[in-house]
Amino acid sequence: FGEIMYGGHIVNDFDRLLCNTYLDFYMKDELLDETEMYPHAEDEKGVSFTCPAPTSYEKYLEHIDTTLTSDTPVAFGLHPNAEIDFRTTQSEVMFRTLVELQPRQVGASEEGAMSPQDIAAAKLDDIMDRFGEKKFDVEDVSSALDDKGPYQNVFIQEMEVMNRLLSEIIRSLKELALGFKGELTMSDSMDALMNALFMDEVPAAWSKLAWPSRKAFFV
Repeated sequence: FGEIMYGGHIVNDFDRLLCNTYLDFYMKDELLDETEMYPHAEDEKGVSFTCPAPTSYEKYLEHIDTTLTSDTPVAFGLHPNAEIDFRTTQSEVMFRTLVELQPRQVGASEEGAMSPQDIAAAKLDDIMDRFGEKKFDVEDVSSALDDKGPYQNVFIQEMEVMNRLLSEIIRSLKELALGFKGELTMSDSMDALMNALFMDEVPAAWSKLAWPSRKAFFV
């Protein structure tokens, strides 16, 4: 039975492996003898769900309602810390959605309030002040190195990568500044950059040239 279906049809080897693993764990004689239903629950304190002794249908439902009070990763054979990552991701998505739903227009009565463009412009100026003139002189650094082994080569390559990233940051910010002044028509890429600055996210165009990171844009 586990080779064919599990409520839905088995469609690939991963489905079959998962289904058979569950069946191998649960389909045993101890199932009717109040056995522990959570895999590896003995390693966790206060987390347990035992199968009731043979009884009526109503008693089974009552047992489930009173015993399964909350979801837990332990029920799926996962470490309890798995819930931390899930809840963190869930919270980040929720708050990001709330920020995205905020009004983008500032009313005349809202004295001192900043529009998304004002916030993006302030961050643009801050970045330009801090990194507008920054650039690694790769040739100068390379010529000053006494030895050129693997570590030095990687160091030089990292500087070149950073220079490409800085060049794209400065180019795109200058372009966006011209758009804010009305000297250029706002393109989709410029609008995406403005929204990223407003949302405190790393712009996608910059991420393609940068190292992977989960940090917020302004930290």
